[in-house]
Amino acid sequence: MKNRIFNSITILGASIIMYAILAVLMYTEILDEYNGQLLTLAGIYVIISLSLNLMTGFTGQLVLGQAGFMCIGAYSSAIAIMTFHVPLFFAIIIGGVITALFGFLIGFPALRLRGDYLAITTLGFGEIVRVVMVNLKSLTGGAAGLKGVPSFSNTGNFITDDIIKFTWVFGFVVISLLIITNLMRSSHGRAIISIREDEIAANSMGVDTAYYKIFSFTIAAFIAGLGGGLYAAYFGYLNPVMFGFMNSANFVVIVVLGGLGSVTGTIIAAIGFTYAQEWMRVFQDFRMVIFGLALILVMLFWQKGIMGSKEFSIVGFARDLLAGRYSIKRIISKISKLIKKWKEKKQPDDRGVK
Repeated sequence: MKNRIFNSITILGASIIMYAILAVLMYTEILDEYNGQLLTLAGIYVIISLSLNLMTGFTGQLVLGQAGFMCIGAYSSAIAIMTFHVPLFFAIIIGGVITALFGFLIGFPALRLRGDYLAITTLGFGEIVRVVMVNLKSLTGGAAGLKGVPSFSNTGNFITDDIIKFTWVFGFVVISLLIITNLMRSSHGRAIISIREDEIAANSMGVDTAYYKIFSFTIAAFIAGLGGGLYAAYFGYLNPVMFGFMNSANFVVIVVLGGLGSVTGTIIAAIGFTYAQEWMRVFQDFRMVIFGLALILVMLFWQKGIMGSKEFSIVGFARDLLAGRYSIKRIISKISKLIKKWKEKKQPDDRGVK
């Protein structure tokens, strides 16, 4: 319990520092409006990718229907705001809860399947959700989409609006991080990881694999629903086309690229993926070809992703800092040792010279 409290306090402290730096950069326009919006969109992708990593990376279940959960969360939040006039924060939470309910209902029968069968089932679920949204014209606007979804802020000042949008998304990124990191440090998290390592062995050791898979699936759906609600408020417009199979495939690419089971890798990959997609728009029709080739090259040289199974632990860094392992004397000593080794390598090897 103490470890989880220390973990939460450390993440919150680091998040406040990071937010303050980015907010100042946006306010002073060092980060312009375009980059501020991209960073906000990247935050939404981080949330949804983390939800997928919980299922695929930590639990070891291949899921291809994350865009479907995102779609449910987006439309649920938008309808709650526009029809029932629910405040934005509670509307996003409602979207997450409704998505979690669907996740439980779908996960209960689907998670009896494994491997490719589960992937195909979740892919079918995502497509069913999209088709349903097209046909529910009275609620969703049908193929024309749902217009006029209230945004996070509409002050008319672009800088202020961008900072407010970023604040909302950054806050939910921190919430998602706290949920996943604390879950993985709990007994539930250890049981979930044991399923990924060897489901049969975990079952034989008394782990209720069916329960923990459904539990993980439901939590992942909830987080994806939060991301969907933020997505709706960010764009102010929803269309079922926005939640097609390619969106699900993109999140799978992000998780694999960052490293299965790596929270740090997922964050880095989601931000990099968002920016790479925008930078490659200049290539128009060739954009996806170039992007696909770049991903193939990355996966050839980094088969386990950017981070693999490693993590940059803010909590571990904080513990070492408090324990005095990063004192100025130690840092200087390590730097001097590195310089000494570098100089030794630079000296010519005169062995064998008479």
